[in-house]
Amino acid sequence: MSRTASSLLVGLWVAALMTALPTGGWGAVAPQDSTDTAQPAAGSFTVEENAPYATVNGSPLHLDVYAPAPKGSGPRPAVILIHGGGWTDFDKGTMRGMGQFLARFGFVAFAVDYRLFNGKDNPWPAQLDDVQRAVRWVRAHAGNHAVNPDYLGAFGHSAGAQLAALLGMEDTRDNSDPELARYSSRVQAVVDVSGPTDFTTQNAPEDTAFLARFFGGDYAKRPEVWREASPADHVSKQDAPFLIVHGTQDGSVPIAQAQELFEKLQAAGVPVAFMKVDDAHTFRTPEARRQLALETLAFFRRNLSPPPK
Repeated sequence: MSRTASSLLVGLWVAALMTALPTGGWGAVAPQDSTDTAQPAAGSFTVEENAPYATVNGSPLHLDVYAPAPKGSGPRPAVILIHGGGWTDFDKGTMRGMGQFLARFGFVAFAVDYRLFNGKDNPWPAQLDDVQRAVRWVRAHAGNHAVNPDYLGAFGHSAGAQLAALLGMEDTRDNSDPELARYSSRVQAVVDVSGPTDFTTQNAPEDTAFLARFFGGDYAKRPEVWREASPADHVSKQDAPFLIVHGTQDGSVPIAQAQELFEKLQAAGVPVAFMKVDDAHTFRTPEARRQLALETLAFFRRNLSPPPK
């Protein structure tokens, strides 16, 4: 599938996801894990749009904050939401539906913008630097948003899933900001939806040509960069728990990419679940999108909850 067609599908997924997410309770669909028996009612939430979290080369970067209302029950776990679009398109607004959904069920959700690759501007790893900066900003400002900085997760779709995966695997790459230097950019749980995981296996001419521009050279010239951007090349037993969700009919990112990451995480002893959905890259059916939302909620509830005292 061409990159243009993929971007159009992401746009359709955004609109459909926002109408399919459950907002009034669990409904008729339950998480697959039978140990998650509690079924909390959805609550209300607040939205703070376009909060600046950084300025890079004179360009401001913003995030939207979706928070449960009221704040009064103490620090809450938080989730960083990272949009897709092939590292070239879309923005944090595409995560609105998931942000609202998570906030209704007790999480503070931060939908983040990052620099987009455009011509020769913002090649890799600008995008990773930005989302790592966003995580550290959330920790630095945790008190302002009633966030528990020890319980941060990341959710990403497509290109955003590749970035989310690296947040659960790698320490801060660019630690030049003295105000954020003491804060970690690692998250404690990752939901990877339709994400590419191993760029070294790409063989479609259009994709390899794009990646050569994005990574500053083809694989033969810059193999270390292609591997550094590939989550499958970073697997270790220290990685955060993963929920990998992928469509069996995905024509943009082959499900073999998800399978490879799952097998490597499993071999390393990392807690990982792999949910295969009988759908395409953007989850076209309401049933698939609803399943994604509920499994995401159950996963974050399991992995971002403080142990009982």
